[in-house]
Amino acid sequence: MKSVLKFISLLGLIFTIYPPILYFMGDATLDRMKISMGIGMVLWLVSAPFWINRKTEDGRPEREGEKYQ
Repeated sequence: MKSVLKFISLLGLIFTIYPPILYFMGDATLDRMKISMGIGMVLWLVSAPFWINRKTEDGRPEREGEKYQ
C-alpha cells in the first residue's frame, strides 16, 4: 500500500512540475497548465501525508537511528 501511495505522490509531482515546462515551450495552453497543476496538487496532498514521516505504533520513527520529534 505504501508503494502505491508513493507512486501516486510521484504522479502528483510530475503533474505539478511538467505542465509549466510545456507552457513555457508553447506546447500547452494556460488553461491546460492550470488544470494539470491542480490535479497534481490534489494527488500530492491526498497521498503524501499517509507515507511521509510515518511512525510505528510505539511512537518510534520507522527507521532506526532517527531522532524523536
